[in-house]
Amino acid sequence: MGGMEIYVKKILFAGELMPTKQLNIWRKHLPEALYANLFGPTEITDIGIYYVVDREFSDDEPIPIGTACDNVDILILDENGREVSSGEIGELCIRGSFLALGYYNNPERTSEVFIQNPSNPHFPELIYKTGDLVSVNAYGELMYHGRKDFQIKRRGNRIELGEIEAAAGGIDGIEMNACIYDDMKQKIIFFYKGEEIAEEELIRMFSEKIPEYMQPDRYIRLENLPCNPNGKIDRKQLKGAYINGTFEESGRV
Repeated sequence: MGGMEIYVKKILFAGELMPTKQLNIWRKHLPEALYANLFGPTEITDIGIYYVVDREFSDDEPIPIGTACDNVDILILDENGREVSSGEIGELCIRGSFLALGYYNNPERTSEVFIQNPSNPHFPELIYKTGDLVSVNAYGELMYHGRKDFQIKRRGNRIELGEIEAAAGGIDGIEMNACIYDDMKQKIIFFYKGEEIAEEELIRMFSEKIPEYMQPDRYIRLENLPCNPNGKIDRKQLKGAYINGTFEESGRV
């Protein structure tokens, strides 16, 4: 570049949650840059929640998704449409002038997730049910716990598969990972891309990070994890390949 220096001043991460291990690598090499985790579904016209990284995190510690942007209002509701207490996990719902009115030519899906605000009986007010599970931490920041449809109940315990994935993020040698739940056999299946790690070693490392009832029942290493057109890990495809036993065709190693 003819001696010209290039400076990276801001790194903004969106689409998937910012992986802590990779964030720490970036911060080590570019310590002066600003890092921000951005969050928001298409239905609210992109980003609605953000977190500017302002402290240190260990590799297996999840990054907050943060606080609402201006003109964005959030509600965290339980299964009965009531706001949860501080620290409790509930579904993230959003309201505001930026909110879409629904899905084109899909009134059934629209009525499922664009609903009247249950805490407002006085006038029409749409909120959007994101399907994301969140809580508020001690800093007043939103923490992400995975998708509502990724939440399972096993052995009497409610489990967020995203918490298993977050714990795996701190294990050396694992580049990407995803969990699915085999409903028929009631087993948690853990997929990962990265170095080949003995199952006994994976069991030992997971036992140091998560309770026994959350630990996977099977570990599968893949050359690549399938992604959807948006670049996110396609868990439905993973589950379908596992249930149908087609991993030889999909790149199992």
